[in-house]
Amino acid sequence: MFSFFKSKSKEIAPSAESAVSAELSSPGEPVAEKHVWLTRLKTGLAKTASNLSILFVGAKIGDELYEELEAALLMSDAGVDATQSLLKDLQSRVKNDKLTEVAQVKDALRSLLLDLLSPLQKPLMLGRHQPLVMMLTGVNGAGKTTTIGKLAKHLQAHQQSVLLAAGDTFRAAAREQLMVWGERNQVAVIAQESGDPAAVAFDAVQAARARGTDVVMIDTAGRLPTQLHLMEELKKIKRVIAKGMDGAPHEILLVIDGNTGQNALAQVKAFDDALGLTGLVVTKLDGTAKGGVLAAIARTRPIPVYFIGVGEQIEDLQPFNAQEFVDALLS
Repeated sequence: MFSFFKSKSKEIAPSAESAVSAELSSPGEPVAEKHVWLTRLKTGLAKTASNLSILFVGAKIGDELYEELEAALLMSDAGVDATQSLLKDLQSRVKNDKLTEVAQVKDALRSLLLDLLSPLQKPLMLGRHQPLVMMLTGVNGAGKTTTIGKLAKHLQAHQQSVLLAAGDTFRAAAREQLMVWGERNQVAVIAQESGDPAAVAFDAVQAARARGTDVVMIDTAGRLPTQLHLMEELKKIKRVIAKGMDGAPHEILLVIDGNTGQNALAQVKAFDDALGLTGLVVTKLDGTAKGGVLAAIARTRPIPVYFIGVGEQIEDLQPFNAQEFVDALLS
């Protein structure tokens, strides 16, 4: 019943000239990369980190410290639930372990945050299916299409062949934006001039299966959870992908803007209820963001955070590491 889809979609192959830029942006030594990344992460979380760390300078253990810590956590978008849970556990640990130094309290908070965020740390497992079908969604402005381009580069670094599907037929520039990323990464893009995004997704899966491609990533139109007709379209895309390949999509990722705080948590709930999310990508942790939102997610809807982004460059998107994140928050 879907045979007509193939006549509508077309493949935009990358041009040969973009291979040069790929070589110019080749990564350096792993140790140097890690140092740069940790520096960028600390810079990105500096606002939240400064608000938390300053509380422990010259402070005394007591109600005033706990009240200021509560305010700082709420200001970081940790949310009421996570904040109250952290404070309750912190006070219990201070009492049970007979902590007397403020530095010990800070270390206890570090340990509790790590316990809270560690369940979110989960690697994206490759090679489970041929192809591995990934569907990406999110609201407009979250950085979804850019994230797809960056992820394609990461996957290629792990010797994965990639195919992209321009399923965002709603936003005029989305198709062209994805094609630019395809050019940069030497990745083919399946697209239509206009039409049904589910058809594009179906064609992309079939093309990837025929070629033996490792991963196909499907871009979808940005939308608010309140746009019910567009949410229904997302469900349709998911159903059509499943008809193209049993068990697909294998990953349904939501891209959220780290600056949107509690609104990001509302998005996680809404998209998870509609689609059954398998993972998150948190973008734009670039200095203005409030890193506490991950605590809110961990407490309310603990969906794995596969990647976090701290800037515009390809290397600014890295796998989420709870220890690194907590260290940056309480540096």
